[in-house]
Amino acid sequence: MRFSCLIGIMAHIIESSNIASLDPVQNFLSVPRQRLGVAMAIITGPGPSLRSQWLGEKLRELRTAKKMSLRVAGEYLQRDASTMSRYENGEYPLRRADLVALMTLYDVSDSQQRADLEQICEDAWQRDWWDSHKADFGRDFIDVPWLESRASRIRAYQHFLIYGLFQTRDYATAVITELKFGHESAEQIARWADLRIDRQKILVGDAAPQIEAIFEVSVLKRITGSPEVTRAQLRHLLDLTEQGNITIRFIPEESRPHKGSEGTFTLYHLPQPYPAVAHIETRVGGLYVEEPKASVFEDVWQDLDREAVSVERSRDLLADRLKEMR
Repeated sequence: MRFSCLIGIMAHIIESSNIASLDPVQNFLSVPRQRLGVAMAIITGPGPSLRSQWLGEKLRELRTAKKMSLRVAGEYLQRDASTMSRYENGEYPLRRADLVALMTLYDVSDSQQRADLEQICEDAWQRDWWDSHKADFGRDFIDVPWLESRASRIRAYQHFLIYGLFQTRDYATAVITELKFGHESAEQIARWADLRIDRQKILVGDAAPQIEAIFEVSVLKRITGSPEVTRAQLRHLLDLTEQGNITIRFIPEESRPHKGSEGTFTLYHLPQPYPAVAHIETRVGGLYVEEPKASVFEDVWQDLDREAVSVERSRDLLADRLKEMR
């Protein structure tokens, strides 16, 4: 597994800027869980984090630039080649002392590059509240709360549902219940809804990211759960428009066909040393798309931005819909 190893069809989709098959409702029913850049089969177990994968790829680039084999690098660390391979695949997190040794071996002298690698290494070992809920989040989603917590800006497009970070608990419960995979218990559904609400802690505070959300206006008319649940959700959405770090806009029904019709997504802009990452949820797992591939979603966002009405008009649409539902 490596960043440059793409499953052919995925590479074609992103490189051609055609993400029609990324629609989580109608497509992806036969596509395995992927990280574009690192192809992954659906596997049980915790799996590598994005952070450890990023670090591993950087180390692979440094090693190959020196034309050095895994065996030679492993001998320097007193590790075998298979262990070194797991480091580079992100399967094993690398300890700081080993990272420092490898930077010496690979002649990494630039202070900023060394600091970036050390930051990623430190982050790979850090644990937060979501790590104690891996079983509930699942392997495909466990990196999302971390991305949300570190992002300086989040851009989300939804054409069918309210964005997860904006959902009320009742609305989240209704969505999870209606879209569940099989025979999940009421207790499991409640845990998932609780975790969705817990993720919303990032919406406030000094470190809160700027969040820009664009929805199709049809989202306002879709009854989810019940009219009462939907009305409370729209009222909550209207309240969120008053927060300085949140922008909510709608694409009107009369808009032209646009690139967002190919699928919903969330785009995370992270501080250095991390790349931008797009995340797409599907019925069979999640996709993480990194730079330079993530620039496709920047292009899609610009198209959505041109079609969406103003913040003020969007607030009026919300208020008008609430009046209709009285």
